Amino acid sequence: MAKFDWHADTIGRDTPVNKTYRSTQNVRRFMTAECGAGFRFDRPFMLWIKDGTPKTMGDVVDEWIRRQSVM
Repeated sequence: MAKFDWHADTIGRDTPVNKTYRSTQNVRRFMTAECGAGFRFDRPFMLWIKDGTPKTMGDVVDEWIRRQSVM
């Protein structure tokens, strides 16, 4: 299986977050499309994404939205 290219490959909600994950412009475009223009990365959120627990980009979207609703 080819290594996922976080810069160029198509990202969907079912895309697994793996140890090669990078917060690229491609990821930012996906997150903005899913979460709206107010999407921003912050340090705690970025650490959560890369904490080693299995997740998909859909989980990442859902977590960002959840964090916004508790603020």
